[in-house]
Amino acid sequence: MPTIKTEYLGELRTEATHLQSGTVIITDAPTDNQGKGEAFSPTDLVAGALGSCMITIMGIAARRDGIDLKGSEMEITKGMSADAPRRIARVEVRLNMLTDRELSAEEQARLERAAHTCPVALSLHPDIEQAVEFVWNVAEKA
Repeated sequence: MPTIKTEYLGELRTEATHLQSGTVIITDAPTDNQGKGEAFSPTDLVAGALGSCMITIMGIAARRDGIDLKGSEMEITKGMSADAPRRIARVEVRLNMLTDRELSAEEQARLERAAHTCPVALSLHPDIEQAVEFVWNVAEKA
């Protein structure tokens, strides 16, 4: 059974529907590739998928260890190759990790390893540079 149904809407735009949930994502070609840039581009989704996968796998490992990562954020920068063929050359992910308590160096390393072994990171072509930075902070108690 398919996971996603995607329709080409014309004008370099698609509408992808996640069949289990009904969630819809619109993509648009970027302005530097003949598009309007009014939505995520397909390559933006690849870069975003890397970050989302990393933090999800970290969340699974953190939950197992009784660590709360709620409120953590990430910034993702995608770089396209300057030469042909057009492709993603580099994805920078800065994970601003917010924890409920001070973590030991071992706990941080375990979570960072989890991020680097997420399915998207392991599925991307090895020519795509994955530059990942972790910044660790403890949440202030309200």
